[in-house]
Amino acid sequence: MEFRLDPSHPFDLNLTLCCGQAFRWDKQSYWWYGTTQGRVVKIRQEVNELEFENVDRDFVIDYFGLRDSLPQIFADIGKDKHVEKAIAKCRGLRILRQEPWECLISYICATYKNIAAIKRMLLALSRKFGEQTCFEGKDYYTFPTLEKLSKASLGELAKCELGYRAKYVSQTAKTIRKSGFDLENLRKMSYKNAKKALLEFPGVGQKVADCVLLFSLGKLEAFPVDVWVRRAVVRHYAHHFPKEFVEKMLKGESLSCSEYNKLNAFGREHFGKYAGYAQEYLYHYERVCCKS
Repeated sequence: MEFRLDPSHPFDLNLTLCCGQAFRWDKQSYWWYGTTQGRVVKIRQEVNELEFENVDRDFVIDYFGLRDSLPQIFADIGKDKHVEKAIAKCRGLRILRQEPWECLISYICATYKNIAAIKRMLLALSRKFGEQTCFEGKDYYTFPTLEKLSKASLGELAKCELGYRAKYVSQTAKTIRKSGFDLENLRKMSYKNAKKALLEFPGVGQKVADCVLLFSLGKLEAFPVDVWVRRAVVRHYAHHFPKEFVEKMLKGESLSCSEYNKLNAFGREHFGKYAGYAQEYLYHYERVCCKS
């Protein structure tokens, strides 16, 4: 199937899939392949044309955030010259709408790991506990269901290279299954209340909660803070903070809860209701374009 994009509402498939939001996509030649929501998706972009297989138009529009008005978002978050540079360099990057269960477990696994290691963990987890499916003669694996992971032993999870994260994956799966909690209900909650609910799950800290809210639940005001975002904020927005705080941030030590909250609050207050877009543009720009 094909879908023609509106040139006035930019979209860059490559940027969107390689900027660290999701971990189960791989590029093969000109095509991207991903396994999500129980199916293999094949998609590529040629200028303003999207060509895709195994999904319909509505899936593509929803998953890739194509209803988000980037011109309006750029106007809202373009508060200063630095973020304007990030927008110019990363124009067309969009926030995905991933499946909440997969996103939650993925980001529990992602703590203190680089993207390559996260991809290996999630592939191992899917091979062991997901369902095998064949597409174009190649095997793919769906993401494990809540039931499968809630019944998995710690030993089985540990074999997927999860390390200490195995207990958090197990405990969170068991908690959700026992309580019957529906992650989809978080969409109806305010950002504050949805984040509070997520923080109740084992292995979910401030950053994991913000990532799940932003990358799967459409809470575009979420502002996850990792090492790259902290670096961008300290480098380019230091005048918004006390000198002592900036000096401490420059040391690169792990963030305390209060320090995270201070940086997070700045991002949400400074950039407004689309702070999550500002975060992702700053993150990718700092990680790829501003390495020193």
